[in-house]
Amino acid sequence: MIRLNVTLSDDLNKEIDKAAAETESNKSEILRKALTLYLAAREGKKKGLKLGLIEPSTQKVETEIVGL
Repeated sequence: MIRLNVTLSDDLNKEIDKAAAETESNKSEILRKALTLYLAAREGKKKGLKLGLIEPSTQKVETEIVGL
């Protein structure tokens, strides 16, 4: 394993703290999951796929995530 130093805005730090508390996790786990999601989105983009949030009951794309 390696250790990274990351500089975050106060707002982003607060949001990560909030997510960690809500999921009974910690900042490191939240950031690992975020990086995993980012890398998956990047690989999907290479294949021509898009990333979005789907409404489970209708299978409708509610939000397309762009710019990753």
